[in-house]
Amino acid sequence: MTNEEREQLSVFEARVRHLMFLHDELKTQHAQLKTTLEEREQTIAQLQTELQTLHERYSNLKQALTISLDGSDVKETRQELSRLVREIDKCITMLVND
Repeated sequence: MTNEEREQLSVFEARVRHLMFLHDELKTQHAQLKTTLEEREQTIAQLQTELQTLHERYSNLKQALTISLDGSDVKETRQELSRLVREIDKCITMLVND
């Protein structure tokens, strides 16, 4: 083997080692990003659950305020109660028909 061939082989080996090093770094970075993504997905799921709970609490509070008869808006209270009664009637109808 000539000196030129040895030098080319040496350069090739160095490039292969460098590519292997870059590959290992990318694997590590990929694992870190995957972990971060999983953590973010868990956070999103928790926040969505919390948001749903808050929506339910808000709805319940809104209904409680509407139902409470403090004389402020009897018409709105009657409408809300009528809506609730219609919803209950629909549920009863569905149960009876099944």
